[in-house]
Amino acid sequence: MSDEIDHDSPEFLNARREMDLLVAGSVSEKQAKPNVVFAKFADLIKSMPPTKDAVRWSRKNSLWPLQFGLACCAIELMDFGAARVDAERKGYLLFRATPRQCDVMLVAGWVTKSMVPEIKRLYEQMAEPRYVIAFGECATCGGPWWESYNIVRGIDQVLPVDVYVAGCPPRPENLFAALIKLQNKLGGEIEDR
Repeated sequence: MSDEIDHDSPEFLNARREMDLLVAGSVSEKQAKPNVVFAKFADLIKSMPPTKDAVRWSRKNSLWPLQFGLACCAIELMDFGAARVDAERKGYLLFRATPRQCDVMLVAGWVTKSMVPEIKRLYEQMAEPRYVIAFGECATCGGPWWESYNIVRGIDQVLPVDVYVAGCPPRPENLFAALIKLQNKLGGEIEDR
């Protein structure tokens, strides 16, 4: 019984109190610093307001196209996603099915007057800022049916178009060039006239 420790003895309680004070003192002197990378990045964000160049760069390099194939040009739009064109190397193959996740509308094919309200509705649901690419002769100027009673003479009659893609039907490489042109326009390399 003499080997047992009495935890309620004044010597034991005093030793425990002194140990708690030593631990509290050592912890208060040495605080753990945050990760240096995150601290510097946070300081950088706080010190520099977002500039036009940073916003322009982010918009230029994150285009989210909405595929809107209306007629025969939609086949060429599908070919754009094939392995031969290899649109993934520039990041263009993330076509979205909902307009709320997109900022570029690719209008491919002729636009009938009955489709105009639906196109406007989809355009208004797209994220801001939004851009339109008229893909093909029909979307650009009405195509061979420009004198028809039910065909709109170009999507620019309805929506503001940023880039036109010529051809009937245009090649998938033309769409690749149009997306690069839109990127250059957003990056400030091509002036908007």
